[in-house]
Amino acid sequence: MTVTTRLVIARHGQAWCNVEGRVGGRKTCTGLTGLGRQQTERLAARLAAAQSTDDRIDAVYAGPRRRLQESGRLLAAALNLPLLTDPGLDGPRHGQADGMLWREVETAFQGAPQTHPDRPYAPGAEPWNSYLARATRHLTGLLDRHDGQHTLLAAHGETLYAACHLLLGIPVSQSPAIGFGTSHAGLTRFERRQDDHHNTRWILTALNDTAHLNESDVVPVRSGTGR
Repeated sequence: MTVTTRLVIARHGQAWCNVEGRVGGRKTCTGLTGLGRQQTERLAARLAAAQSTDDRIDAVYAGPRRRLQESGRLLAAALNLPLLTDPGLDGPRHGQADGMLWREVETAFQGAPQTHPDRPYAPGAEPWNSYLARATRHLTGLLDRHDGQHTLLAAHGETLYAACHLLLGIPVSQSPAIGFGTSHAGLTRFERRQDDHHNTRWILTALNDTAHLNESDVVPVRSGTGR
């Protein structure tokens, strides 16, 4: 089978909001820790080493939050590509939960955002299923624009969830019951492949690959969407 299009999702490196257990939304994200930069630099070196092979990257995108921008700049620089900022790759809108401790939010909500996917987990927050609908629509448009290319996203763990639902055909109704690995600077790769009869399908070829990290760099993520 021939690979016609590739989508690579790199989760951002460890951020200060992750260390503190806080909801790092638009207002309160303060960027990567020193470890987070090291994690992303190791991933960037791995991608750069493969750039001359079929694993090339044609475009690098990042969402607007500071931890994504810092991760995206490191990746784009290593690949000698411009960083494209895409507001559509922003994570869920947290409303009044922005800056709060996740344990407080989840105690009040009785679970992670996807536990009750049609309800806002805080005043003004975006319900999980609303986020998935928004994110999958945006990913569909992005993939259409880069048909036939290999695209890298510096993204949130939630973006990985959206991509899995979209490209693997997993019904959104299953979201409260399933999860995916989303380690900091973890690498996930989807390939759209075409056979000799011009039939195409998306294949998940790597999920949360952290082979580029030292064992001490891999920090266990919390339950839920891998914040």
